[in-house]
Amino acid sequence: MGRSRVQVNKAHKTRFSSKSSRNLHRTNLQDSGRIGKSDSNYVKGAKAARVQRGKMLREQKRAAVLKEKRASGGINSAPRVIVLFPLSASVELNSLGEDVLKLLSSDGSGIASSTVASSEYKLRATVLKAPHGDLLTCMEMAKVADLMAFVASASAPWEENSSNFIDSFGSQCLSVFRSIGLPSTTVLIRDLPSDVKKKNEMKKMCASQLASEFPEDCKFYPADTRDELHKFMWLFKAQRLTVPHWRSQRSYIVARKAGMLVDDESSGKCTLLLSGYLRARKLSVNQLVHVSGVGDFQFSKIEVLKSLVPDPMKQEPLVIENTPDPLAGEQTWPTEEEMAEADKNQKQGRLKKKTLPRGTSEYQAAWIVDETDEEDSDNGDSDDNGMVLDRGEDSNQEGMYDQEFEDDGKSLNLRDIDTETQNESEMVDDEDLTEEQIKDEIKKIKEAYADDEEFPDEVETPIDVPARRRFAKYRGLKSFRTSSWDPNESLPQDYARIFAFDNVARTQKLVLKQALKMEEEDRDDCVPIGSYVRLHIKEVPLGAASKLSSLVNTTKPIIGFGLLQHESKMSVLHFSVKKYDGYEAPIKTKEELMFHVGFRQFIARPVFATDNFSSDKHKMERFLHPGCFSLASIYGPISFPPLPLVVLKISEGSDPPAIAALGSLKSVEPNKIILKKIILTGYPQRVSKMKASVRYMFHNPEDVKWFKPVEVWSKCGRRGRVKEPVGTHGAMKCIFNGVVQQHDVVCMNLYKRAYPKWPERLYPQLL
Repeated sequence: MGRSRVQVNKAHKTRFSSKSSRNLHRTNLQDSGRIGKSDSNYVKGAKAARVQRGKMLREQKRAAVLKEKRASGGINSAPRVIVLFPLSASVELNSLGEDVLKLLSSDGSGIASSTVASSEYKLRATVLKAPHGDLLTCMEMAKVADLMAFVASASAPWEENSSNFIDSFGSQCLSVFRSIGLPSTTVLIRDLPSDVKKKNEMKKMCASQLASEFPEDCKFYPADTRDELHKFMWLFKAQRLTVPHWRSQRSYIVARKAGMLVDDESSGKCTLLLSGYLRARKLSVNQLVHVSGVGDFQFSKIEVLKSLVPDPMKQEPLVIENTPDPLAGEQTWPTEEEMAEADKNQKQGRLKKKTLPRGTSEYQAAWIVDETDEEDSDNGDSDDNGMVLDRGEDSNQEGMYDQEFEDDGKSLNLRDIDTETQNESEMVDDEDLTEEQIKDEIKKIKEAYADDEEFPDEVETPIDVPARRRFAKYRGLKSFRTSSWDPNESLPQDYARIFAFDNVARTQKLVLKQALKMEEEDRDDCVPIGSYVRLHIKEVPLGAASKLSSLVNTTKPIIGFGLLQHESKMSVLHFSVKKYDGYEAPIKTKEELMFHVGFRQFIARPVFATDNFSSDKHKMERFLHPGCFSLASIYGPISFPPLPLVVLKISEGSDPPAIAALGSLKSVEPNKIILKKIILTGYPQRVSKMKASVRYMFHNPEDVKWFKPVEVWSKCGRRGRVKEPVGTHGAMKCIFNGVVQQHDVVCMNLYKRAYPKWPERLYPQLL
């Protein structure tokens, strides 16, 4: 008989089998049967429950979308803000704005107001026309826009013999809008030819050239005739509008009316009245409010259908700066408990046994170093009996150096900024410079920028001032990445005026949770979204209130928005910034700049630094370099990320501000360490293999002894240390880890912590 010809295949490996098939060989002890799938997996109706849950989630999302549409697009809701922005100077906005308002008005006639309610489209809209060339007004309009309608002229390329629909100002504004965050966008094309074939070709050409500048979902519409605008408005009515995330977290109004109530002119304060529709979130009368360009204030009341008066027990206090206590760091007389604890520790120290040489007194035993203090004992010499030898010569020399440093300290106030930092801010602080002096200062800054590019961080040791006094605040680091630096050491006086969080992420989570809870609850002190309100803002400066009242009839919008908890307090903010490509002038550290952070705008003097991810320390940069992201640290009001940033350089005279940098808010952290690095250079005078005599780094032997513990390195890759001074002119003997070349340059790295500068004025006061 032959073998069976039935094919036998190789079994699957166990790692590819299911869990139930792996358990088939196991038996149950009760019924001795095979165990398949566990009973827990056989849930009755599990599939039906999953289907029902998915259906319920879809219905919830659909209901939320319908509620949002009804709240934002109804005839009784807050009007949608449509901003018409011209992409070039040849675009005529006035005619387009009049056509849109006529279309929305019920009788079809033109109206004087920019806000209109349409019964045909069942919506209310506010049409704002962005002025070409006014950057600040365009930025403020983009912050409150529900729809950005970019207007392009089809006749511009034919007139200028160019295929570009966007001029330089339009391209600049588009970069700023993308940094701030674009809402829903659309492009309206004007001045198309009447011929249908040419009209379609021109529309396709315009769309192909502009598509890369806008989001993918941006639509292009012709906007010459009433029928074309009618089609656009119907699509706009049905569109679900999207806004940047940072805007949906805070309630705000765009003021339609502004006034002021003056109780006492001698006080210089008044009550500012802003009227407008509340948007995005509910507003509590106990919150703080920020008026863009003016500052943070409290409410006296809010008028809707009934007046809401704040509760003094619940109203958030208007705290901007911390009040420093000058006696906080002073030593006080010890209490009885502290004295008892010190006696107890002293007794425990006496009970500790030490191996002492024969004939050692109690006073001498206190100077004997234990085994745990081996690191401290490296500085002294010990004999065979374990006694510490105090060399009189060394102690006399140290006393002489301390006396010299104290004498030098009398002529140097260590709380002041060093000479180099003072020179950095001379041009900003001095307002009485003539035109020639300003040109000389600008020339010096450009030369310093070129030197910093060629020789970064290198400084020359002054001849007339000792280096131990000139660089008294600096120290050496063994490793920039791993060496420790105490963040609470020798803090400036300005740090007593700021606030810090133990855990910023946890605080932000709690603040946003409280804001969401206020949104969901039905509270008497809150105003619902879409209400027309009149805000009574108290303690506003009289001059700022009069400027705001005069701006109502102009094109620039007045924005007031509610602050989250803690957002009025000052702290140290860190931004990730990149220099704007179109700005060519150098931007110096601690230069006065205008920061636009979300709805806010304020003055700051930042410190720029490299953004290190592998270290807790960041190296300060003297200038903001193009082409890379840097860290900008400032003193400013607390804001919770994410928030966009636009940095403007305030120009001299009547020139408009220029865009200097773009970025975003990164963190609120006063303990972030930014170190200023300087490099002292010297040149080998005599070289003998791994030894070299270096000169011109210092100019007296006392400075050499002062900086002796700091490591030195050479530009050819050698590392070494200072052995001793040579002669009386500051030369020194150095030992390296390899052969030193005669043409090499010997360097020494020194560091000190850098802080931003407190601005003289925080808010620009609508400049």
